[in-house]
Amino acid sequence: MDFYTAFPEANKITDEHLRELTRVCWEETMRRGGFTYETLLSVPFTLLVETDISLLEHTQAIVKSSLGIAKAMQEVYKDKLPINLDYLISGAILHDVGKMLEYEKAEDGYRFTRFGRMYRHPFSGSALAREFGLPLEVIHIIATHAKEGDGRRRTPEAIIVNKADFANFESVAVIKKER
Repeated sequence: MDFYTAFPEANKITDEHLRELTRVCWEETMRRGGFTYETLLSVPFTLLVETDISLLEHTQAIVKSSLGIAKAMQEVYKDKLPINLDYLISGAILHDVGKMLEYEKAEDGYRFTRFGRMYRHPFSGSALAREFGLPLEVIHIIATHAKEGDGRRRTPEAIIVNKADFANFESVAVIKKER
């Protein structure tokens, strides 16, 4: 598996430089965390609830969910609400990139790294995106996609990724509570 197999929607990023920066940020962080695309299929997307949904699957779902929300809004609102799809796709792919530094393999599954116990993934993810030269608009999506962004002004793209992420997380959490 490679980046474009894992995230075929990345090919919809029209800015070639942004597409490449998104790929490099994802793959270099994956390497730093000691992961591969195949191992990311076994890493849970969250350690807050028990789940068999992987980080890779979750990220794919957020990209697709975000694009679905944007498409619906664009169909209805037309140009009344501009949405930058390049930023949206890049931010959706990278929203949890910091988790690859936040999690590590343990004997009984996965756990937080020492770094991950001190810094949540919106902080590390936005720092990684800045390190790799991603635009401030994408860094903003990563930084504000979780509770750390509550109370901050969010761009439309950041709002979409935030709502897509919480719809996915809360759906998984409620299913686990019911079973």
